Amino acid sequence: MFVITKDSAVRAQKVQAGECHVSAYPKPAEIESVKKSGKATVLDQPGFNVGYVGYNVEKPKLSDLKVRQALDMAINKDAIINAVYQSEGLKATNPMPPTQWGYDDSLKDAPYDVEKAKALIKEAGADNMNIDLWYMPVQRPYNPNAKLMAEMLQADWAKIGVNAKLVTYEWGEYLKRAAKGEPDVILAGWTGDNGDPDNWLGSLLSCDAVGGNNYSRWCNKDFDNLVMKGRQVTNQDERVDDYVQAQQIFKEQLPWTTMAHSVVTVFTAPNVVDFKISPLGAVRFDGVNVE
Repeated sequence: MFVITKDSAVRAQKVQAGECHVSAYPKPAEIESVKKSGKATVLDQPGFNVGYVGYNVEKPKLSDLKVRQALDMAINKDAIINAVYQSEGLKATNPMPPTQWGYDDSLKDAPYDVEKAKALIKEAGADNMNIDLWYMPVQRPYNPNAKLMAEMLQADWAKIGVNAKLVTYEWGEYLKRAAKGEPDVILAGWTGDNGDPDNWLGSLLSCDAVGGNNYSRWCNKDFDNLVMKGRQVTNQDERVDDYVQAQQIFKEQLPWTTMAHSVVTVFTAPNVVDFKISPLGAVRFDGVNVE
């Protein structure tokens, strides 16, 4: 039997009370409490996911790379990860996780630099810029508390003279409007479907994905050609070369600020055995038993 319980704290209480066998997507603050209670088993593993801040490059000011660079370097990413993910997040520099083959481990974030961000905003003529910042109304494996993240981004950007208005919708409406290109800036993310780099670079950032999962509506022909080439060859070394070059273009052009790869945690009742966390984000019960 499946029970829909929106409040993660209530889900945690239910599994500890023996009212359910499995509870997924806890908030980080709840994990330590459940561990201390000893009334449930806490399972975790590095998530095959990424949470990000997406910039809609079809919007006039956000089409300017200097503006995106300013917004990116004004984000105190360490503070946000500590507050939102606590001990359950790894800082992201790439649009896919480190466990994905083809990951370019040479990429680095620009340093956090409020003064340089202010100067870039001024150079771009974007002083006192107003933007809408959309945040998810739900918990997701890649972002356990989007509202808190949005509030912290709003405060960071206020320091460089950018005024961010927080916006959210019901989840289905949020996704529908995002696909149409309504947000200026959006909090979003992805959990890998199949273990292939194209599932990140192609599904989320290709020209074909504009109007779908490419919420930044970024269409870079050099990037796209590399992704398309990667789809057409079977030699993995050749594909890695294409995907590494594509990631470098992504990092130079900044359609996103990559935020974090979360640790995925699931609570189970003590009498549940052989439950495994799926690397692809599904909650699966094949092979699971209750003693």
